Amino acid sequence: MKTPNGTRRAFGAALGAAALLGLAPLAFAQDFPSRSKPIRIVVGFTAGGGTDAQARIVAQKLGEVLGTSVIVDNRPGASTMLAANEVSRALPDGYTLLYAPSSTMAQNPHTFAQVPYDPFKDFTAISMGGRGPLVLSVSTTVPANNVKELVAYVKANPGKVSYASFGAGTSSHIYGEAFVKKTGVDAVHIPYKGGSDAAKDLIGGRVQYMFDSASSAVITSASGKVKILAIAANARIPALPDVPTFAEQGIAGLDLPSWLGFYGPAHMPAPVVAKLNAALTQVLAMPQVREFYRTGGYEAGATTPEEFAGITRSTYERWGAMVQQVGLAKQ
Repeated sequence: MKTPNGTRRAFGAALGAAALLGLAPLAFAQDFPSRSKPIRIVVGFTAGGGTDAQARIVAQKLGEVLGTSVIVDNRPGASTMLAANEVSRALPDGYTLLYAPSSTMAQNPHTFAQVPYDPFKDFTAISMGGRGPLVLSVSTTVPANNVKELVAYVKANPGKVSYASFGAGTSSHIYGEAFVKKTGVDAVHIPYKGGSDAAKDLIGGRVQYMFDSASSAVITSASGKVKILAIAANARIPALPDVPTFAEQGIAGLDLPSWLGFYGPAHMPAPVVAKLNAALTQVLAMPQVREFYRTGGYEAGATTPEEFAGITRSTYERWGAMVQQVGLAKQ
């Protein structure tokens, strides 16, 4: 999908040569991380959002564990593809990382015609950061307190009820289309340029419902103008213990995995990956970090690199099946 730049090719060639000599760990990982070179965590969202906030608390604690500076670099745009593409082209030396939602690797390749990276060939999976599902939120102008009542309301008003999404081809759009197909309702899709804009119109009653991230929904529901009716996961979440899943309300299949995790460029030295994974495991187990994630609707938790690579692959396959099922054309 892309051609790495000359510097990265040179680094890769040097790493390959060192590996043949049995020197790769010594040459490229012994002194990692250097106190004179900061680690950069690239985030595909603007500063101030839920993903950015998670990245920042992890960066702070990761810097303390590794004894070096860790900074967050916001590169929003193109449904996180700008950030992912930048990291995929970086040197695989451990100093440039990506903190990305599952949509970056598992969904975008199925929903966008032009994706400037390969989710498996261009990255090294390091660790999951946290799990957090989408939830079904409705405006308080809608007389529904559960999924069954929402379906009845939409069916009683065919073509007059609208649902918002983060944008065409995004996870909230796909879930919205899947909900339409599974319930047989006639609702109008209103795409926005992002989750915050969609949430504002949901609060204002200009749209009637949306599939929102749990972290955003927890905040918007506090306004008293939004109700959360269902969790799009296979189990309830600690941040919303009283909200049932779709399966509990008789609708199966709306439980695709949703998570955020850490990646680096392809071909990172194994000792560097191991050191980063060990540090992230320590950080994500800290009570302060776990509570920060929990209050945002997520559950913090690390995995091994191998486990995370497998989760990425299986989530990619499930999203592919969902996109095909709803018949969504690539954008």
